[in-house]
Amino acid sequence: MKDGAAKASGYRWVVLAVFMLLTAASQVAWITFAPITGEAAAFYGTSDLVIGLLSLVFMAVYVVMFLPAAWAIDTWGFRPAVGVGAVLTAAGCLARGLFAASLPLVFAGQVALAVGQPFLLGAITKLAARWFPPGERATASGLGTLSMYLGILAGIMATPLLAHRFGMRGMLLAWGLLAVAAAAAFLAFARERPRMPVGEPGEETRTLMFDGLRSMLRQKDFILLAVIFFVGLGVFNGVTTWIEAIVRPRGFDSSQAGMAGGLMLIGGIVGAATVPLVSDAVRRRKPFIVLALAGLLPGLAGVTFARGYGLLLASSFVFGFFLLSSGPVGFQYGAEVTLPAPEGTSNSLLIVMGQVSGIACIFTMDALKAADGSMTASLAVLIGLMAACVLLSLFLGESPIAKAGAPSAG
Repeated sequence: MKDGAAKASGYRWVVLAVFMLLTAASQVAWITFAPITGEAAAFYGTSDLVIGLLSLVFMAVYVVMFLPAAWAIDTWGFRPAVGVGAVLTAAGCLARGLFAASLPLVFAGQVALAVGQPFLLGAITKLAARWFPPGERATASGLGTLSMYLGILAGIMATPLLAHRFGMRGMLLAWGLLAVAAAAAFLAFARERPRMPVGEPGEETRTLMFDGLRSMLRQKDFILLAVIFFVGLGVFNGVTTWIEAIVRPRGFDSSQAGMAGGLMLIGGIVGAATVPLVSDAVRRRKPFIVLALAGLLPGLAGVTFARGYGLLLASSFVFGFFLLSSGPVGFQYGAEVTLPAPEGTSNSLLIVMGQVSGIACIFTMDALKAADGSMTASLAVLIGLMAACVLLSLFLGESPIAKAGAPSAG
């Protein structure tokens, strides 16, 4: 084995597993109300928009909290910072179940969950750098990102079933108990770092967070990557949020829209589980970013224009596969090209770009709806923006792991 894999601790997989379980629980909590918006609005006697705010608060809070969370990850360390996120996730999720009849208290639980989320999502590359040798770091980042998609998929598919069987309170309590179990597992089994370092000598040296942030914002490759993330995550958030409204004017019902949304995530799960492995094997990042951005365009076009159900499903899978597989490779690329900036800072900054653009996309797509509810015009604009991102990606430099032919930090 090479690149430090021979001395890597087998316990790294335990740490990754409990982190993935916790991250999945957080994403379940984020998406909980999206597939039951109408039922939740009726239960609480409010509007669809108010229920939508229960999910949108995650994006808004991330924008406020990403810098404090990144500072905590890079200053306190991986386990203490994620531990804060674990406690907030468990407390917020359990509070929703215990006080399910009160919309203000459920919203308070959502805010606690939203505050905890940056401590989890911003730590993916920190975990990879702490525990995994350079040749496995895109794989570790891919699995960490995969847990996000699995959590979203579980929330979309299982929440309606749980709500119909156990009611709103029973469903929220079930997810709360899952979050408590996930947080307890992380706090019990996660460790800060292995006994033996897995990277190159001197690799642990990092700049201070704000020094690193300033250096990132002067780095051409990272700026281009941030623009790509801004557009790509905005497109993903907009399309997944409005998937039913997107396809409804073409005669598809809510169950068909749900299947399309599910296939997007399944495609993303397949992509995130495979593409980073290949990226690590060939020690390249840029070609996979370019391929993903180009490959998602036919899928997005199909989601926008397809009138046949089979074509819609195939397009949804292709769109999810290419867009979501680019995430973990992009996160790892960002960490590698910004050395010695802290991993938590680069990771968090890329995610916050998507949160800001997600909010903008969601509201803009709704505002630009045609009289018949069609979102084709705004989707056509998104296709054009993604095509521009393909061109931008061609100007990215390759990661140092390819330039030097030797491992770099993760």
